Amino acid sequence: MKLYGLHNCDTCRKARKALPESEFIDVREAGLPSTLADRALEQFGEILVNRRSTTWRELSEEVRKQPPAALLAAYPSLMKRPLILDDDDELHLGWGSDVQEKLLG
Repeated sequence: MKLYGLHNCDTCRKARKALPESEFIDVREAGLPSTLADRALEQFGEILVNRRSTTWRELSEEVRKQPPAALLAAYPSLMKRPLILDDDDELHLGWGSDVQEKLLG
């Protein structure tokens, strides 16, 4: 299982604590593989871009008009977190009760 997120994200920390055997990838340092980003955008659409983040609020209106794929490539911290690739090759977004139930049983 792989968790994609940020080291300093509280939600990512909670997910990492609950899933200690998972591999954590910090998207700010390693980036998000383009094939995974494309797949996540196809599955989750625009909600993959966290429009409530500090990074989003700091962007100009012109930059905000870019397509989600371009935004996430340029600003990986804009991704809603965590993005989880489970052992069954399924993607999960966030750490809500629905995701926790699927992954923890």
